[in-house]
Amino acid sequence: MNIHEFQGKKILKQFGVAIPSGAVAHTPEEAVEAAKQIGTETCCDSWAVKAQIHAGGRGKGGGVKIAKSLDEVKQYARDILGMNLVTHQTGPEGKVVHKILIEQGIFYPGVSEPQEFYMSVLLNRDTGKNIIMYSTEGGMNIETVAENTPHLIFKEEVDPAVGIMPFQARRIAFNLGLSGIAFKEMVKFVSALYLAYEKSDASLFEINPVFKTSDNLIMAADAKVNIDDNALYRHSDYAAMRDLNEEDPTEVEAGKFNLNFIKLDGNVGCMVNGAGLAMATMDIIKLSGGEPANFLDVGGTANAQTVEAGFRIILKDPAVKAILINIFGGIVRCDRVAQGVVDAYKSIGQIDVPVIVRLQGTNAEEAKVLIDNSGLEVHSAITLDEAASKVKELVL
Repeated sequence: MNIHEFQGKKILKQFGVAIPSGAVAHTPEEAVEAAKQIGTETCCDSWAVKAQIHAGGRGKGGGVKIAKSLDEVKQYARDILGMNLVTHQTGPEGKVVHKILIEQGIFYPGVSEPQEFYMSVLLNRDTGKNIIMYSTEGGMNIETVAENTPHLIFKEEVDPAVGIMPFQARRIAFNLGLSGIAFKEMVKFVSALYLAYEKSDASLFEINPVFKTSDNLIMAADAKVNIDDNALYRHSDYAAMRDLNEEDPTEVEAGKFNLNFIKLDGNVGCMVNGAGLAMATMDIIKLSGGEPANFLDVGGTANAQTVEAGFRIILKDPAVKAILINIFGGIVRCDRVAQGVVDAYKSIGQIDVPVIVRLQGTNAEEAKVLIDNSGLEVHSAITLDEAASKVKELVL
């Protein structure tokens, strides 16, 4: 589950990671009030006005501004709220900004020059260990840094059974070229960041930039956080952070029926039981010359109602030119799926795209009888190759 920057920083703060003072606003007036409060608490005379969407690259898209007066805070809030923010992560369609984060300005005069670093914590699936990836080149696209200057990317593997050791945190601070107070502050920052990652059951913490202020404090100036969906039962407060406005509406609807659905950009909708069979089905569609329009796994507990819901969700995509239903009856019975298809046809009415059905396994014969007696125009297939041929014949 993705969460907003301000939510990620709230989690970081709980575990002792230093963050700038900030508040969320939904209107320009709220933004000004937040800036006043922050200015009173921190004695700052500048503020960052930051769009809150589930995407990176907000600054380049015009979604982050530095205001040096309350009038500028209000003006930038007006400009950003409601804008359709397009970044390299949103795609050309962009995302509408519904809320902004007002933060204290952390660029101020001091004893040294401010610096920006990159740091992330995630799982290295090859080794089964957590990895801290960091660089002196913060505030930039880390992919570009890795491609052009790979020697500036450092990695520190941490055994989850042991946790991060003090010498590892010190090595990170040393590799970032820090000394004195900044060195000690970075050691504390790294240890607290890893603790936040571990205790929150996150799959990713990405801080870009980690900011060293001119008086040698270390702060998380940004925060991209992904929480493992499978661990949300342990974190009801994190589950409440979910923002449905930032998610695809069809994926949200599919979640209500416990359907594993991901929208894609193709022209052949598919409904399958089991992730492995779903991947194979998508490959078959691709090899036939079509493009999968979605990933939809109805799972082992599918019934007529969930199948009907999945059918409806697929048909909402205007790009779909055909639907391939590929079910291997093991835990889920083929006749349940067939009944769902029949019910969907009856309740939806006229369906203008061809439907190809391949049902094998438990109660496959009963399923065939259900579909044959329904009077529906359904194209049957026995093998995957036959299903692929039907896709090619009906779509291309």
